[in-house]
Amino acid sequence: MSLKEFFFENPRVALAFSGGTDSAYLLWAAHESGTQIQPYFLKSQFQPAFELEDARRLCRQLGTELKVLELDQLSCGEIAANPPERCYYCKKRMFQALVCAAAADGYPLIIDGTNASDWDGDRPGMRAIRELGVRSPLREAGIIKARVRELSRRAGLFTWDKPSYACLATRVPTGSPIREDDLERVERGEAALAALGYRNFRLRLRGRGALLQLDDAQLRDGQNDIEKIRELLSADFGEIRIDPVGRKGD
Repeated sequence: MSLKEFFFENPRVALAFSGGTDSAYLLWAAHESGTQIQPYFLKSQFQPAFELEDARRLCRQLGTELKVLELDQLSCGEIAANPPERCYYCKKRMFQALVCAAAADGYPLIIDGTNASDWDGDRPGMRAIRELGVRSPLREAGIIKARVRELSRRAGLFTWDKPSYACLATRVPTGSPIREDDLERVERGEAALAALGYRNFRLRLRGRGALLQLDDAQLRDGQNDIEKIRELLSADFGEIRIDPVGRKGD
């Protein structure tokens, strides 16, 4: 099924909109198809400020109203304890809130930006959205990530080359409780690194320190800048180490 066919069959949908490449292209494609689509941004302690800023910017570009749903994910013990199934509980809670909001607004179907490159398998988060009947048009249309980027570039979307971004909770080792102040430390640190020009990286908590994972293209830069990085982040992290193995993935 093509995207055009999907939107023809589903002319009124609600979109879980993260501000990332995939959901941004999906929002644009729905507009092009004449579909009534309402984007919702699910804002919790796990989303950094720049993601909401990007979501708002893209919606302004397309002339679309963005609805923001505020969630306190750390009030849920099953999420805050950070067990191996944390992503399942988190996604389930987020999308349950979205289902309720969309139904109240008159949208019968929820869609998300999962693409055909995203491994399904037994990922807890994917299982949660399947249980709630969320559909993934990019995946159903067989559109892989590289194709999403190319189509987004042609459409003039600023998100076309935006690095993929996992929520801040993924920076905390599984089994270690998630604390709001730790998430704030990570967000400040990653914002500072982005301001230095780093892209497609992760700053993972290791006690009061952190492990910085960079992709191959910037690994040498990071190693050269390590003392500058340590000084810049010293207020929040006692020690910064760089993973000598380049970060893989989109």
